[in-house]
Amino acid sequence: MPRQVTAFSNTTVKRLRSLRDKKARRSEGLFLAEGLRILTEARDSGRLPEIIAFSAEGAKHPLAAEIIAVTETAGGEAIETSAEILSKMSGKDNPQMLLGAYRQPETALERIDRAKAPLWIVAQALRDPGNIGTILRTGDAVGAGGLILIDDCADPYSVEAVRASMGAVFTQEIAAARWPDFLRWLRSGDGQLVGTSLKATGDYLDAEYGQPCFLLIGNEQQGLPEDYEAECDLLVKIPMAGRADSLNAAIAAAVMAFAVKASWRSGNSG
Repeated sequence: MPRQVTAFSNTTVKRLRSLRDKKARRSEGLFLAEGLRILTEARDSGRLPEIIAFSAEGAKHPLAAEIIAVTETAGGEAIETSAEILSKMSGKDNPQMLLGAYRQPETALERIDRAKAPLWIVAQALRDPGNIGTILRTGDAVGAGGLILIDDCADPYSVEAVRASMGAVFTQEIAAARWPDFLRWLRSGDGQLVGTSLKATGDYLDAEYGQPCFLLIGNEQQGLPEDYEAECDLLVKIPMAGRADSLNAAIAAAVMAFAVKASWRSGNSG
């Protein structure tokens, strides 16, 4: 049976609240996900929370009640609490009525099976967790295998990134590596590395994309470093018709990912 928690000083409340901090997520190996849609996506992907917190209102939904029950059956902890305490844990004034703490998967590159999907997204030094979450959502939408984070990126398991992913944090593989390690891994098997650059001469719609395709997206402000561009098998540009010289990183990833998929559908693959 779920236990009732009414005090802010409760150790589980403090523990869940601490997961908004990257250091706590690292030491605990857990991250927060909130809302019925995201927790349902997690369950459908075979993932259950280690701790689930909810309001009496939140538990009324049949799907929520089911997730709470299977979490307890699997040995997880379930606590019923107030909207006010849920707000403290999630950091939102208007919190979702369901909150879960999930185990973070390993992010070693060696865990990635490149043959699992024809398309992978690679992001270099992305600073905005919202962009990372949105790219994960795009990856799910195009059937990509996952997201490989290069160098120092924002945390894909932050509350903001998980929220923006709309559950894709559970459907996409996530790996992290330094650039030299990624290159070694990439060149040890099949894979075409595709970068976008303002200096590229080839239009992204005319290019031939191989499989598996590793789509490399650069930092929001600087784009890709020159030596990173030099390692790409293919550099393309997305032409800008207006005054803006480039797209937001997450939007560029989406435009490119769908263009790559569309080229394969029309038979234009290398």
